[in-house]
Amino acid sequence: MAAAAAGLSWRRVSSFTGPVPRSRHGHRAVAIRELLIIFGGGNEGIADELHVYNTVTNQWFLPAVRGDIPPGCAAHGFVCDGTRILVFGGMVEYGRYSNDLYELQASRWLWKKVKPQAPSNGSPPCPRLGHSFSLYGNKCYLFGGLANESEESNNNVPRYLNDFYELELQHGSGVVGWSIPVTKGILPSPRESHTAIVYCRKDVGSPKIYIFGGMCGCRLNDLWELDIETMTWSRPETKGTVPLPRSLHTANVIGNKMYVFGGWVPQSAGGEISAPDGEWKCTGSFSYLNLDTTEWIGLISDCQEDKSNLLPGPRAGHCAVAVGTRLYIWSGRDGYRKAWNNQVCCKDLWYLDTERPLAPSQVQLIRATTNSFQLKWDEVPTVEGYLLQLHADSPVPLVAGIPGTGIPETSVLSSQGGCSLHQSPQSMPSIPYAEMKVDHPSQTNNLIPNNVQVALSSSSKVEGKEKVAAPVNKVTQETMKNHTDATGFKESNAPSLLPVCASSSAQTSANIGELHDLDKQSVNPDASVSSTVSSTQTMVTQQAVKTEPSSTNGAVVKDETSLTTFNSKSEAAETAYVMPSTRVSTGQTNDSHSSRAPQRLPAPVKTRDRRWYDVGIFKNNSAVVSQFYLLPEETLNINSKMEGADVPDYRLLKKQDLFPGTVYRFRVAAINGCGVGPFSKISEFKTCIPGFPGAPSTVKITKSIDCIHLSWEPPASPSGNILEYSAYLAIRSTQLQENPSQLVFMRIYCGLKTSCIVTAAQLSNAHVDYTSRPAIVFRISAKNERGYGPATQVRWLQGKVTVTHSI
Repeated sequence: MAAAAAGLSWRRVSSFTGPVPRSRHGHRAVAIRELLIIFGGGNEGIADELHVYNTVTNQWFLPAVRGDIPPGCAAHGFVCDGTRILVFGGMVEYGRYSNDLYELQASRWLWKKVKPQAPSNGSPPCPRLGHSFSLYGNKCYLFGGLANESEESNNNVPRYLNDFYELELQHGSGVVGWSIPVTKGILPSPRESHTAIVYCRKDVGSPKIYIFGGMCGCRLNDLWELDIETMTWSRPETKGTVPLPRSLHTANVIGNKMYVFGGWVPQSAGGEISAPDGEWKCTGSFSYLNLDTTEWIGLISDCQEDKSNLLPGPRAGHCAVAVGTRLYIWSGRDGYRKAWNNQVCCKDLWYLDTERPLAPSQVQLIRATTNSFQLKWDEVPTVEGYLLQLHADSPVPLVAGIPGTGIPETSVLSSQGGCSLHQSPQSMPSIPYAEMKVDHPSQTNNLIPNNVQVALSSSSKVEGKEKVAAPVNKVTQETMKNHTDATGFKESNAPSLLPVCASSSAQTSANIGELHDLDKQSVNPDASVSSTVSSTQTMVTQQAVKTEPSSTNGAVVKDETSLTTFNSKSEAAETAYVMPSTRVSTGQTNDSHSSRAPQRLPAPVKTRDRRWYDVGIFKNNSAVVSQFYLLPEETLNINSKMEGADVPDYRLLKKQDLFPGTVYRFRVAAINGCGVGPFSKISEFKTCIPGFPGAPSTVKITKSIDCIHLSWEPPASPSGNILEYSAYLAIRSTQLQENPSQLVFMRIYCGLKTSCIVTAAQLSNAHVDYTSRPAIVFRISAKNERGYGPATQVRWLQGKVTVTHSI
């Protein structure tokens, strides 16, 4: 089977919603984050609509465009610079070509016709189709194409071009003008329907443009290189089998590889055909060129035919777009039926994962209870799921078939979609991967509480470097009491400097929110960032914020996470752990493609035996963990194929509950069609100790002229009477200069009220945390008869907030 032989795992998208565009060829596509944006092409007329496909939700939609909407065109130039798209040239009707330039601001779906200045040393580009249009930096590079020498559109006199232009762009919007750069070396021969890509090695070398194939009366398979810095053309020597001559193919760069798919190729095996009307056919062949070694690697040959519908069929004039390391292919024509005198276009959408996914961010704690964790991690683009694992340092109970390892670890594959935050962990059923629901990304995941808010008065705006009134009196650090409460803090009756980092034996969880200083602006909800942590650093997670459409100019933080002290060692630095024998190596190079199910990385043995246990495979980037799966020896070889992944059948495995007051370590790996990727760095969290109060919630900050008002809601589970609350502010300290990773807190309030005022004098002594985005950090905790419970930490973002329009 061709797919298996090539080691590929193509997936056809069979389930999608929205208005699907009619099949076509000669269209163009680009990607903006997870969105495929498709314009133009033809099939029974030239299309003028702009279609968008969301690769996360599998939804097609037609945006409501406005402005100088361009006419439909085919075989045009189409490049993406951030969130703007440039369209140049193309065929607007049979025999009539264009040299107009249009700009689309995708953040507003606004079209604008732009008129660049003519070059000082020649004429602007003539109308054309089938040219290449490539972006690097603030310049687009135009090469070749096909012009019509006849003044009458019905009388087509083709002229192949090999002219070369630069188009300088203005930042954000608009263009400067065309120029004709002076180049060295021999220009590539005239051609159209070729491909051009830009590649720059990460370590050494200058950016280069690579041109491959095309049509010039005969089809070509030559490779040309242009050094952009020296403007020198050359023909690099290549190794391996060069793909057949072709035109109307696609070429895309992913990593250090140029993937070439499809196109028209000669019907004969002899190679080039001199006659323009020679026999030709569409191909489904697939190759890549390693741009570092200039070696061609064939993945699917022209002679391989796939009748099992596991590979994209032969086609030409299709579009191909890279989203991360995933390659998407849509539509195109599959041949020319001379008997029927019409073209047949494909309607299918395919994707291929070209590499294993990257490691996700460290697991972040949203909320801890005595026997469960609510966790999340940053999304990894274009993945099919996540494998979450844990281990603990206390003994795991013996299970039939498993000798006691001295390491208990606990957590469960639980409630992936609709679980309430306050739902009892025991009531959350374990759900196998195949039964999980996929939440629509635009909806709020119920696992993520929407309970941290900030309200800024409509008349106020805080600048990041705003100077606030008189400085606070110098506070000296007091000796802490010897006892440690549930927060991990050492308590002092007087206002004191509190180090965030606490003993690992103490309860150190805290709920973190992030409050933005906004002026009626909305921040893209996808902009979630996690700070880099060192081995003794406090982990702070920044959560996405969305402005409330109200007069209070408030911002709602989508979720809370916890502040905890842990060692952020990488998986390699952990030196590893013994894992069940079913896990085998996924150590494949970037030049290989796995059609097999995701496999597990083996872990080396540490002196102290530790075993990682599966929490489960999750569809989304969050999980409520109250159990984990034990793997007795007799079940290690019992596998069930779920979504193409060889994983244990969790329904056959025993589960272990989490214990109170226990430290657990977590790591997560992403899964795609190539298998399981590397695991994240390790995070360490501790379940709560029974009897202590929960964390305060729904924190609000309202700014006045000379102070801010800080308020919160009582904990949902007080575990008795609340005796007092304490609010803390991270302040500047000489200790921070010695150890920047360890924040120092001063208590600014202690009392029974669920609100307090933070004065300008206190704020003048605040430490602005730059671990990610600049923020002032507050922390609030509640105390009952047992002591202080976990704290809620809020990062109040400072400075100018960059607005990202969701598109």
